[in-house]
Amino acid sequence: MSDKPIRIPGPDHPITIDRNPARVVVRLGGHVVADTREALTLREASYAPVHYIPREDVDMSLLARTDHATHCPYKGDASYYSIPLGGERSKNAVWTYEDPHAAVREIKDRLAFYPDRVDSIEELAG
Repeated sequence: MSDKPIRIPGPDHPITIDRNPARVVVRLGGHVVADTREALTLREASYAPVHYIPREDVDMSLLARTDHATHCPYKGDASYYSIPLGGERSKNAVWTYEDPHAAVREIKDRLAFYPDRVDSIEELAG
């Protein structure tokens, strides 16, 4: 049992997760790192929206697991990947919740990217 607090999203800290109807493409160093029509967009309080992409739509061969980890009381423990072709800039550029709290279970095993650690995260219509 974890001694870390679990907080439930609510009016003071809302979290919504919606299917993104756009095609989401992540690029770095001339490579397409992710390309999906199945992204979920998580909106949390006043933070910028984050796209969570299914692993099957990410080129996992471009990622390297790291031992970096963080904890969010609303979402749980995050694990990280670097994208070696991006060099130092792309260290711990990708995070995932492999066992998220129940309130955000939809993001389980999906990957999210820091926009400043990749070249682009595009939302394409149609």
